Amino acid sequence: MKTIDQGRFDGKKVLVRCDFNVPIDAAGKITDETRIRESLPTLKALLEQGAALILMSHLGRPAGTGFEAAYSLAPVAARLKEVLGHPVQFNQDVFTDTTVQAAAGLKGGDVLLLENLRFTKAETKGDETFARYLADLGDAYVNDAFGTAHRAHASTAVIAKFFPTEKYAGKLLAHEVENLEKLLHHAARPFTAVIGGSKVSSKIDVLQNLIDRVDNMIIGGGMAYTFIKAQGGQIGRSLCEDDKLEVARGVMAACAKKGVKLYLPKDTVCADDFNNDANRQCVPTMAIPDGWEGMDIGPETRAVFEQVIAGSASVLWNGPLGVFEMPNFQAGTLQIGKAIGEATKKGAYSAVGGGDSVAAANQLGLAKDLSYVSTGGGAMLEYLEGKVLPGVAALD
Repeated sequence: MKTIDQGRFDGKKVLVRCDFNVPIDAAGKITDETRIRESLPTLKALLEQGAALILMSHLGRPAGTGFEAAYSLAPVAARLKEVLGHPVQFNQDVFTDTTVQAAAGLKGGDVLLLENLRFTKAETKGDETFARYLADLGDAYVNDAFGTAHRAHASTAVIAKFFPTEKYAGKLLAHEVENLEKLLHHAARPFTAVIGGSKVSSKIDVLQNLIDRVDNMIIGGGMAYTFIKAQGGQIGRSLCEDDKLEVARGVMAACAKKGVKLYLPKDTVCADDFNNDANRQCVPTMAIPDGWEGMDIGPETRAVFEQVIAGSASVLWNGPLGVFEMPNFQAGTLQIGKAIGEATKKGAYSAVGGGDSVAAANQLGLAKDLSYVSTGGGAMLEYLEGKVLPGVAALD
């Protein structure tokens, strides 16, 4: 996989697949511009070489039957102009002759943002004709959208076939792949995985792929109660996937066979209702009373998890340890996130990924203390599962 550092772009029109899928409120204001800012190193590097840029992205999940104002990239174009400090043209008449004409008129240093690619179903279907239409707009292709690299869409995978020699990874995508490869294949030991979130079903492949790679497996969040019930514990009204009890037993057996130390919550902060102001109590996780549900890991569990993390040389964090969105149930996620940050300051390598865990790290102010924060939720999960990402494979 070549990166843009290995290419020459002076005088070329470069198609750049970005990930500008940012949250926009009802007033049309971008509420988190992280993904826009993370694209800047790639865009600036290409502009410094004298390239003309044709930027492509999707936003949300429109119907794919034409323009929808709520999913327009117009707010992104306006904000990108400000943070890039450079004029940005915006073509709202998507996939017509005007798009072709706008691209044809570009000169070195110009920047053109195309409208939401998903305004046509041809994008998500990976339509080759649409991919060829996009490819004909430029001379080279750069994929910098790791967050969509697990999708075999027209602009993320299919388009690359029309650039047999002029296809590159942008700085962000290359950085993501480099860090994930480091975790999966070159992690310093002891290597600890902290896996949370609500459902075992969404993390089965991750857990199974990591068993061969880690020394310690910490499991928290809602998914932990499926493991507790699989051991015969009483979990009250806690979240549980009864059809995954055998899967949980299989994971526990595989950890034992491989010598991986598995850590589950010893105590749990419970609530009698799923809301921040519910009554609370801390009980042994194996004995949660009827009518109560686990909402966060308890203090004894936090202390155990902290100790394991403190002794680790590499830490992967995927998924919150409790209902972090509610202030009364975010202590566990906050404390473990801080523990990972402290381990990082002392020399450990740490990575956080997955939508909820990244949101937790950002919301709780922890992201700055970690070695690497992934921009790709689904893409990172599939990479950790050992799957080939179409958007990455297309660049090889």
